Amino acid sequence: MNTRIITGLLIAMVVTLMVACQKENQATSPGPKDTVASQTLKPGESGYADVNGLKMYYEVYGNGKPIVLIHGSYMTIPLNWQHIIPLLAKDRKVIVTELQGHGRTRDIAREISYEGMADDVAGLLKHLAIDSADVLGYSMGGGVAFQVAVRHPEQVRRLVVLSGTYTHDGWWPEVEAMYGTFTADMFNGTPIQKQYDSLGNDPAHFQEFVKKVISIDLKPYDWTKDVKKIQAPIFMAIGDADGVRYEHALELFRAKGGGKMGDLNGLPKSRLAIIPGTTHIGMIQRTNWLIPMITDFLDADLNAPPPTF
Repeated sequence: MNTRIITGLLIAMVVTLMVACQKENQATSPGPKDTVASQTLKPGESGYADVNGLKMYYEVYGNGKPIVLIHGSYMTIPLNWQHIIPLLAKDRKVIVTELQGHGRTRDIAREISYEGMADDVAGLLKHLAIDSADVLGYSMGGGVAFQVAVRHPEQVRRLVVLSGTYTHDGWWPEVEAMYGTFTADMFNGTPIQKQYDSLGNDPAHFQEFVKKVISIDLKPYDWTKDVKKIQAPIFMAIGDADGVRYEHALELFRAKGGGKMGDLNGLPKSRLAIIPGTTHIGMIQRTNWLIPMITDFLDADLNAPPPTF
């Protein structure tokens, strides 16, 4: 794919993201508009945790079983989770954070890596005195979530990965080809750039921030062996027009007990969903479909037998 086409696709992605972040979940989600998602919630707790040399910004909403949400590349809490927090916080404790260099968490003289960000999330849970939590990650945050479960298994009860991968070639080849073309100019005027500036970062470092974040996907990684050993049940969801290869998601699902008729063999503890009519960016707008599936997975008795006639 030539550079002009790749650049065009990137611009289209950024424009789509800008629209998605500024509008509520309307035409992209089936069914009636969810009025709860439009309500503005204030965190019951917020602050900075001293974690691995970072002052890591976090917010906590609601009460109940804890779930930590891990955002995607270049995102912030409001950009990634503004429509999702109110839906999950109705009956559980929702912990959201901003990863190294993102939002209100300032960058430090340390490379950005999936492993390092996973250790930061684990450190935040310790700071909050939470022994174990459900972990949900989107896109880059999905990779971080996989690493939290690999590196800190005792802290993960159940794992939800939305549009994330556990190998670099889990993405379609055209997606991998795009990563090396990312520049700060492509984000000019978008909510990503505006929030980077407005949340206290130095605008002069925006180009460095863009390059540093994308660097994690410019080098090969393959956690297949370790991810397949994760003991926590996994719910992996991708869009049918996502950047993640179907085979990538299916390989993990089969390794976790899928690929068999549940009526004969019982249901696997892990789950897989391919959301129709859904792109990578559109995934986080599918709240009317995703939230019921996520909460059902988190609340289900995974040892129960399948329904019978």
